[in-house]
Amino acid sequence: MSIAPLTLKPAIRNYVWGGRALQTLAGPDTPVNVPIAEVWAVYEHNEIASGPFAGRTLADLLVEQADEILGKRRNGRFPLLIKLLDCARWLSLQVHPDDRLAVELEGPGMMGKTEAWHILEAEAGAEIIAGIKADSDPAALAGAIRGEGNILDFVEYHHVSRGDTIFMPARTIHALGPGLLVYEVQQTSDITYRVFDWNRPMTAGRELHIEKSLAATDPALRGQIRRAVEPGEGLVTCDYFHLERLAAPQARNTHGQGFHALTVIEGQAHLHSAHGELTLNKFDSVIVPAGLGQYELKGDFVVLCSSPG
Repeated sequence: MSIAPLTLKPAIRNYVWGGRALQTLAGPDTPVNVPIAEVWAVYEHNEIASGPFAGRTLADLLVEQADEILGKRRNGRFPLLIKLLDCARWLSLQVHPDDRLAVELEGPGMMGKTEAWHILEAEAGAEIIAGIKADSDPAALAGAIRGEGNILDFVEYHHVSRGDTIFMPARTIHALGPGLLVYEVQQTSDITYRVFDWNRPMTAGRELHIEKSLAATDPALRGQIRRAVEPGEGLVTCDYFHLERLAAPQARNTHGQGFHALTVIEGQAHLHSAHGELTLNKFDSVIVPAGLGQYELKGDFVVLCSSPG
């Protein structure tokens, strides 16, 4: 019989720029003065929360169940990392390498980081940085990255609202601003090169990566913003992932091709499959294995579905 849908224990990251909007996923014992910046909701090293595989990591289970979980689109590792981000302050201005540069700069087996953001909540006037201004002088830009000028003079700011989706190709300089709650899907990679950290102290783990940032930055690239769309429409399709927004009861099918990673962003969803019913509340995530095939989503919900590209 196929593997039942897999729920995972989220991993919490308490970075300096985080807020408290994701408190329910961090647990009631988290001190109120600790910022909850990121929830890694679907990640290869998260533990499975329940069922016969409870306590094992997803990566461990893939050793023996890769065909069942990943389907025909398998590549040896779980290919996606899905996060929820609570941005109470500016994130660092940063850039990620593509696959080629990840190997060149970090070593064999490393992957680049192309990602997409879906804005769950946005305060009035909330902004992101997504790319470099057109016609910027390359030498002046390089000097600004090295600290010889103001890098903020070169970046493009964009106002964003709830429901917007931003595709961020690897090698694009970017940052998320304050007042945003964000769903992020990306390659399974956490290679981040910090260009500028808003003059915060360079504590351990928050250093700048000037030379690697210079190597990775492509000033011609910009984030691709898609304003809010109707439910049921695809949001992003690229070589690495497909992201869609679902908001109506419907029958779904993996067709054995690849898994579906579902995250509830509004309401409550009931997932019906050959293994019975699974209730998913706001911010809950589940992996529907490729081998499961048919399943149904019922209830009053909005769900984001990420699947392999």
